Amino acid sequence: MAPTLEFDDADTLPVFDIKTPIKQAPPITSSDISIHTDLLTDSSIQDSDTHPALDPDDDFINTDTDITNTTTNTNLLPSPYHVLHHSAAPTAFDPLRFDAAASIQLTPSTPSTPLSPYLISSPYNHPLHLLDLRTLDLQCALFARALTTLRPTRPDYATAPYGASLNFHDVLATLRRLCADATPAGHVWTTQAFYLVVFRSRLREVVDEDFLYEVDAMSHREATRSGGLLKYWFGKPDAERRNLATCLWRNREDARLGGRGPWHAKARRAGRDLYEMIEFETYSFVVGDGAEEWRIEEYQD
Repeated sequence: MAPTLEFDDADTLPVFDIKTPIKQAPPITSSDISIHTDLLTDSSIQDSDTHPALDPDDDFINTDTDITNTTTNTNLLPSPYHVLHHSAAPTAFDPLRFDAAASIQLTPSTPSTPLSPYLISSPYNHPLHLLDLRTLDLQCALFARALTTLRPTRPDYATAPYGASLNFHDVLATLRRLCADATPAGHVWTTQAFYLVVFRSRLREVVDEDFLYEVDAMSHREATRSGGLLKYWFGKPDAERRNLATCLWRNREDARLGGRGPWHAKARRAGRDLYEMIEFETYSFVVGDGAEEWRIEEYQD
């Protein structure tokens, strides 16, 4: 049984406390929170330009200007550390979370293709939410890139067993391909464990949708800036307002530091007003030698 979230336990809480499928334009209706049976793009989801505005005075706005720059000189970056510019992918949530649209960044480039070290690692395709591959070692960079292919495999992911709900077999197939292409000689993957957090939640019947979006978006920005968050994925609530979200981190220390910011504290304080229930579990997600197999194990310090 997963533990019930204690909102005042700042040291042991999961990194994100707001895991909603945030609607990007009008308020959510009953049709928007039905089970996503076909796993296809929801045409009612609008471009991220319709999101509620975030505070322009927030210090996360003041990031390095090169986060939106591109380069066409592939000699500037080793191949595992550059991808297509994030503008090649859509900004709407549903293609990114249900169709693995971020994986378009893995498309082979040409000499004139705009390249970037910034990876779409969540349903937020926005410069302030991108993962800088240059901050990672080779295996973490390769795994983060492979995780752009992550998507659900069944419509009942909110309640189904975690390992059967997401396409990790496809992720590892992508990882093996990326390892083969990583250097002229290729990269031989050696067993590595990552820190996995699994969130299951149930929204209250009436919530402030704009606040849900703001807290989730700002918490993700905090964690991205802290470093080590390789993937954040969340689904869409089912007919009973239940949902699944997950984070894959480089290690537990990164997760701990990523959850210590003021927006996470705000999320914890608001949790009881937003959710009927939040449960979380933490594990080691182990990718075996050669990226031939993966397993989920009990996390041990």
